[in-house]
Amino acid sequence: MPASPAIPAAPVALTEEPAPPEPVAATEVAAEAAPAEADEADEAEADEADEADEAEAEEPAPEVLVEEPEAKPNKKKWYVVKVQSGREELIKEAIERRVRKDGLEEYFGQIVIPVEKVTEVRVDKNNRRSTRTKERKLYPGYIMAEVEYNDRILYLFRETSGVGDFVGASADRDKPPPPMSEREVQRMMGTGGQPEAAGGGAKPPMKPRGLEVGERVRVIDGTFHGMEGEVKEINEAVGHLKVELTIFGRPVPVELEYWQVEPV
Repeated sequence: MPASPAIPAAPVALTEEPAPPEPVAATEVAAEAAPAEADEADEAEADEADEADEAEAEEPAPEVLVEEPEAKPNKKKWYVVKVQSGREELIKEAIERRVRKDGLEEYFGQIVIPVEKVTEVRVDKNNRRSTRTKERKLYPGYIMAEVEYNDRILYLFRETSGVGDFVGASADRDKPPPPMSEREVQRMMGTGGQPEAAGGGAKPPMKPRGLEVGERVRVIDGTFHGMEGEVKEINEAVGHLKVELTIFGRPVPVELEYWQVEPV
């Protein structure tokens, strides 16, 4: 039997071994690692910043102390002002309107028109009596104003129709007129402590000797200090008298107390 021909062996493929990796420099590794580390550092800083913001938000805001402005000293005083007689109420309203319009409230207090209550008794033709109580001005042609005397107030008063001048004012504007005394203000406001009627209060003062109706006296205290006039009425029940003074060329009855006058 003839021998089988030899089968040649399959060629063996030679597989190339992969080339060894090129060595990487340490600087390149560090460069690649640096961005990752930087990102981590940025995240850590951001977390710390968030924690700090949360801590600040939790902490109460510090209180801010606001200093209140010091109160201005009260320079307002009471003065007597000459006005047109019979128009006292209208002039009072006009001054108050101008004060609000010009924004002068800080220099203005109030205006008072002193009055007294008078009871009138009337008898009709059938001989029936009736009584009526009404108010009568104590000082017709004058008002009492509580103001801070300065150029702005002086201009406002003088530019208001029907207003004359402050009683006692001089040609020197820097020199204010004499203000009312505290006792005059209290009496005008009804807080002067009028003597009580018999039965339990203070007794009225004794009338000075020589002080009679028709006598001339000089005012020695108060707004009308230095003026002379004639005694027109004496009210011994309360220790007051009415003296007719000449102010701005016309007679004006002024109510005073015994101690405010002396015989001429």
